[in-house]
Amino acid sequence: MPLQRRLPKGGFRPRRRVTYQVVNVGRLERFEGTDVTPEHLYVQGLVRSPRKPVKLLAKGDIGRSLHVSVHAASAAAEAKIEAAGGSVTRIER
Repeated sequence: MPLQRRLPKGGFRPRRRVTYQVVNVGRLERFEGTDVTPEHLYVQGLVRSPRKPVKLLAKGDIGRSLHVSVHAASAAAEAKIEAAGGSVTRIER
């Protein structure tokens, strides 16, 4: 039997794959201050670990100005926060 039929078939999984903790924009309404960091998200219970990278997605609406510091954000999420008068800062991994 040929070698390619004897070897197990499987997909490709990158070694340096980054898995983000996802937070939606609508969930940021509960913050009392104006600054949002991964540590603040951990204290509020929105992420499981303050050490893993956080990504901000655009589901929901926000009605006030916040300064958000996350590892990654979608373009629509950045647009919603900037439309409310806030800003998004990227944290280097």
